[in-house]
Amino acid sequence: MNSAVSVPAETDKRWMRAAIAQSRHAEGRTLSNPPVGCVIVDKSGRLCATAHTGRGGVPHAETQALDMAGHLAEGATVYVTLEPCAHHGKTSPCIDALIAARVARIVVAVADPDARVNGRGLEKAKAAGIDTHLGVGAAAAKAVLSGFLTRIERGRPYVWMKTAASLDGGIALADGEKRWLTGHPMRHFVHELRSRCDALLTGVGTILADDPELTCRAPARNTDSPAVFVLDSQLRTPPTARIFGVENRSVTLLCTSSAPKDRLMALTQAGAVVMRLPAHPNGQLDLDAVSHHLGAGGINTLLVEAGTGVTTAMLAARLVDKIYWTQSPHILGADARPVVGPLKLVALPNQNLYTQLTSSQIGQDQLWVFVQDINADHTG
Repeated sequence: MNSAVSVPAETDKRWMRAAIAQSRHAEGRTLSNPPVGCVIVDKSGRLCATAHTGRGGVPHAETQALDMAGHLAEGATVYVTLEPCAHHGKTSPCIDALIAARVARIVVAVADPDARVNGRGLEKAKAAGIDTHLGVGAAAAKAVLSGFLTRIERGRPYVWMKTAASLDGGIALADGEKRWLTGHPMRHFVHELRSRCDALLTGVGTILADDPELTCRAPARNTDSPAVFVLDSQLRTPPTARIFGVENRSVTLLCTSSAPKDRLMALTQAGAVVMRLPAHPNGQLDLDAVSHHLGAGGINTLLVEAGTGVTTAMLAARLVDKIYWTQSPHILGADARPVVGPLKLVALPNQNLYTQLTSSQIGQDQLWVFVQDINADHTG
């Protein structure tokens, strides 16, 4: 269709950064679909369209950008963070729309591992005579797409864990009473972080101790608060818990088959969805079964906000991919409740499990972000 166009590599990188910036607007708002960003630059090198995946996963970024570009799409270059779809789902294939618009080039950051796509989008574009490029800005694009990619490739969500710790690693005084450790600026950051995930996971212990809403006050409580899943093996969550009082937000209690049936009706009437899942030999929920259940349900990115027990269990199960460690300047002492409980280690691992990605100060508090190195050898 179109002859190859020579474009400097730095130009492609610059426009892909713009597409990745668009994709961030869709984080936590696309259901099971990936948060994709798209930018179209006309044949004269001028920006003519920007878009990202719509709320609920549709419309797709590419079709929105094509609508915005109109006739300027002919001969243009399309920058998209994920390979355009080649299958019929909720929408027609995006690659067909791009071919019909007679674009000259398609620059893609990350190939789509979905079996329905998996290279077919780019192959179809090449067959139509479109110049294609793959891998531009891949690392930065994958950071936004990590939830979708992990779910497709590993069958479970990409798991974030958020802590709120004192300087000496405590999360609460010995009495367990709820007190704010971090200041308002950090709490505002946490609300924004919640808005970027597909679901929150906590334990019934946190519900009983703190009775949190687990909402997202920034950007918006009733439209951006993610679904909540509670690990509650025996259905101890009170029907009056504040998590049930949020409009447009689903709450699912995950329990074992031994949970008392008489509690189920009251919790269902309160607005809960109750799901029975396999138990671990210790009687608690099997966390691998939980994570794969969430993956099968289309949860891409999961944020864990929980107490010592759930935090320790998730870390021990190697199910935490990214840690947002928020820390206040308080010192609580050895009798405080710790972030992480006993791990029963008998030796140090050969390599660190997590690598620091960033560090920053938000208000009076510190934020460290760590990511798991999935290629490291963690044997003792």
